[in-house]
Amino acid sequence: MTESTPPICNYEGSDYQESFWEQGGRGYEDAVEGVALKRLLPPAGELMLELGAGAGRNTPRYASFNHVVLVDYSRTQLEQAQQRLGRSDRYIYVAADIYRLPFAPGLFDAATMIRTLHHMADPRRALDQVRQALLPGATFILEFASKHNLKAILRYALGRQTWSPYSPEPVEFVPLNFDFHPATVRTWLRLSGFRVDRQLSVSHFRMAFFKRWFPQRLLVALDSLAQLTGDWWQLSPSVFVRAGVLGGETGQPAAAPEGMFFKCLACGQPLPEADLGESLTCPNCAKIWPCHDGIYDFRDL
Repeated sequence: MTESTPPICNYEGSDYQESFWEQGGRGYEDAVEGVALKRLLPPAGELMLELGAGAGRNTPRYASFNHVVLVDYSRTQLEQAQQRLGRSDRYIYVAADIYRLPFAPGLFDAATMIRTLHHMADPRRALDQVRQALLPGATFILEFASKHNLKAILRYALGRQTWSPYSPEPVEFVPLNFDFHPATVRTWLRLSGFRVDRQLSVSHFRMAFFKRWFPQRLLVALDSLAQLTGDWWQLSPSVFVRAGVLGGETGQPAAAPEGMFFKCLACGQPLPEADLGESLTCPNCAKIWPCHDGIYDFRDL
């Protein structure tokens, strides 16, 4: 990691998938995120980039894509994803820093970043990297934690929190966990070369009170209806955005050259093609990028 790289939230060795999702009573949150993704995903595609893939919770939802590249900084999270999804040429597992993505410009026709931007100390830098990896016209689905939600607005009005839900700057409520204002995120997307096409407000009923007294099926149905207000206002704790990648501007990448997939992060040159699962050696600077047990590792410069 270079000195200028922002701090990274690393889930290495974490049981996040089991403790938070499988045993943490998060069935409602998972279900409503599935509803949102179904609404926003393209009907089909060739190459999907899943950023912050973790243990592959959402990956089966990208079944309409021929290939999915799972990126996470934590190798152990990717190992869990590999155990869940298996090894095949349909899935490529890459341990990498979102601030320094090791892909050819203009490579992917879609990308998702779910529950990941809220760990980014420099969100604009991350979004710029995503834009570089996508084809013009590609679809980018971004989820972020919103500071401008009803609970935060009420707490602020009652004097129970010091930060304003109306101000544009992010709030870091614990280290490397940020909430963002929806208008600020839209501005960042535009500056990074995206066009905001649709917004969904998601997870309206995640409070323990609702989950304790109402059946999950009812809450999911109500949230599914409430999501449709997202283009008018965003008052939920989670917001999904479908953005289109603008094309044709000076300096924006076109399609990746034929046969180019990975690039060397040390010198920026294309890495030669190799059989899936083999380590990669840069022909320009001789830097070796390892691949162990089917997981490429681009974290160490």
